[in-house]
Amino acid sequence: MTFLRNSLGIALGACLVLPLTARDGAAQGAISFTCSAQIEYCQALVTGYERASSGAKVAMVRKSTGEAFAQIKAEAANPKIDLWWGGTGDPHLQAALEGLTEPYKSPRLTELHDWSQKQAERGQFRTVGVYAGALGISYNPVQLAKRGMPPIKCWADLLDPKLKDEVQVADPNASGTAYTMLATIVQLMGEEKGFDYLKALHRNIGQYTKTGGAPVKATALGETTAGIVFMSDALVQVLVEKAPVVSVAPCEGTGYEVGSMSLVKGGRNLDAAKKFYDWLLAPEAQAIGISVNSYQVPANKSVALPPDIAKLVDAKLIDYDFQKFGSPTERTRLLARWDREVKAAPK
Repeated sequence: MTFLRNSLGIALGACLVLPLTARDGAAQGAISFTCSAQIEYCQALVTGYERASSGAKVAMVRKSTGEAFAQIKAEAANPKIDLWWGGTGDPHLQAALEGLTEPYKSPRLTELHDWSQKQAERGQFRTVGVYAGALGISYNPVQLAKRGMPPIKCWADLLDPKLKDEVQVADPNASGTAYTMLATIVQLMGEEKGFDYLKALHRNIGQYTKTGGAPVKATALGETTAGIVFMSDALVQVLVEKAPVVSVAPCEGTGYEVGSMSLVKGGRNLDAAKKFYDWLLAPEAQAIGISVNSYQVPANKSVALPPDIAKLVDAKLIDYDFQKFGSPTERTRLLARWDREVKAAPK
């Protein structure tokens, strides 16, 4: 809570492709843009920039954070992407530390909250924070009542045998949200006890989804009882969809994301991508998220926020070690252990 409150000050509180694909766009001189946020948000950013700029074209592909990182790494010798926006910061840091992204200090850097600038410093200015949000648990009170359970308040509550096959979270290999959960549990409980928890939780997991926001959508529809997602994703279901969803910050403490943006090293349209990068940090672009019901906290300090977002900073936040858990070695090691000991375990 202190981290976000101090940063925000008094003011706070499967791949989808557009008709012009990134590959085709590169051939036509368009900026090849991979976006790891919700598709509506991604499309609004593209539309906003094309209107604001003089004739610029953007070819956008939506991919999860893990998928985007994997593509950038696989294409390092012949990059197809110019700019990667959104998704949790750990993979962006990993890309930065592996030299897959381009150093760049935007002239707008000083307009950003401290947590955004610190993300840039951690990544040797090969990435920057564009939004922040806390990890939480969302549940459907109707489904919970059917199981005779009290409200979920803590990580420990998700181990209740009554929730057998009734919890969803994404696969951390594909989703930055889920990797944040994995890293949070390890930091909160210690690695050995943390993996004991994850193995116990595995027995209650009905599905490891491909995207981080999918569990709360299933929760809203009553397809599952609880999901582990960022609280901003849950807020969409509550405020926009009017769904029977309750979102809580776990009582033991929780992690948070610093959604990030990176220029890909060797991108074919670097100069044009830098202009897009600068615009994406401007107040005009930073306010777009709220207009499309994406309720993360924007990086630009001048963006006015609605009162509903204020509660997102009331979470009990851990001292999340972005440097360690965003490093290629630690990330690879933890994911391999999770695959071996958790995902492959019998139920």
